[in-house]
Amino acid sequence: MGMGVDVRNKIAKRAAQEIKDGMIVNLGIGIPSLVPNHLSPTINVMFHAENGVLGIGKSPEKGEEDPTLCNAGGFPVTIVPGASYFDSATAFGMIRSGALDITILGGLEVSETGDLANWIVPGKRVPGIGGAMELAKKAKKVIVVMNHCNKKGEPKILKTCTLPLTAKACVSMIITDMAVIAVTEEGLLLKEVMAPYTAIDVIQKTGAPLRISKDLATVQ
Repeated sequence: MGMGVDVRNKIAKRAAQEIKDGMIVNLGIGIPSLVPNHLSPTINVMFHAENGVLGIGKSPEKGEEDPTLCNAGGFPVTIVPGASYFDSATAFGMIRSGALDITILGGLEVSETGDLANWIVPGKRVPGIGGAMELAKKAKKVIVVMNHCNKKGEPKILKTCTLPLTAKACVSMIITDMAVIAVTEEGLLLKEVMAPYTAIDVIQKTGAPLRISKDLATVQ
């Protein structure tokens, strides 16, 4: 099931709250690319891209795109003061050395132990896994943003992923159109519910056991 731009921005806005001043952050394509639009201007963050940019800014206004400046997905971006450019080898060296504080990625499925599948549906044409495998394993915190259910209305959060994995036991947090869920050593913990849904709605649409936080909150 697809989602409107308002819901996509609601998810991106919630994900932006996980980013703190001084962090180095990598964003996947799709909903993650909306995150910079929801950051406070008082926060100093350097966004990293695998194609060799550190210091990506907000999405450019329509008609103001620079054709020579894009992210790893090929989408136009802006840069902030202090940004730098380098080759992909250096960009991947930054990832593999653990320099990234957070990566925010899209997802096809996430398991109750934090396994991530986000790069291929067998039989469908895809450009490749890109940097997802390195990002998922080497970033200090991995946040997945996605629809709670697939186009058939089936859960994308499962006890075990059915699609080929990107990486095992890598996801720290899942943010969907229905909920914010932490992946813990004791399993999945429902921390926030996205209005107008209820905790019962989330439980019914999740394919793995959920514990409910004693501080369960609602995101308007």
